[in-house]
Amino acid sequence: NEDRVVELKRPLGVVLSEDDNGNVFVETVAPRGNAARTGKVKEGDIVTMCSATFGDQMWSTRGVGLTRVLAAIRVRAGPTVSLVFEDAVEGKRKASMTTKQAKAMEEARIAAQKKKDSLLSELEKDEEKLKKGKFLGLF
Repeated sequence: NEDRVVELKRPLGVVLSEDDNGNVFVETVAPRGNAARTGKVKEGDIVTMCSATFGDQMWSTRGVGLTRVLAAIRVRAGPTVSLVFEDAVEGKRKASMTTKQAKAMEEARIAAQKKKDSLLSELEKDEEKLKKGKFLGLF
């Protein structure tokens, strides 16, 4: 289930909406519109990327909200706009994976901080011993 890059002529023939996280999705595909003719756009699909104003570059639309996506489509130079869609199921899977990754990163950060604190504490103890002249290290 890969993301689909779809080049659409204007008018696109879709009604876009926004979820609580600012992700834009396809609410309705107009039956005989340009999106329907491609056969690649389904209701519920999440728009993950959009054409830049000029050229072939794409930018991520995750979490940016409906207003920005619609503005980008409107100001796009030329007769077509490329959008990347992922189906809703894939979007949910990626979102939960991202949550898991975020949790793992936070746990790793906490573990690294504990290790750092422990090393600093040992270093401070060693420095105290040095000051007292009781440190028998090999220098």
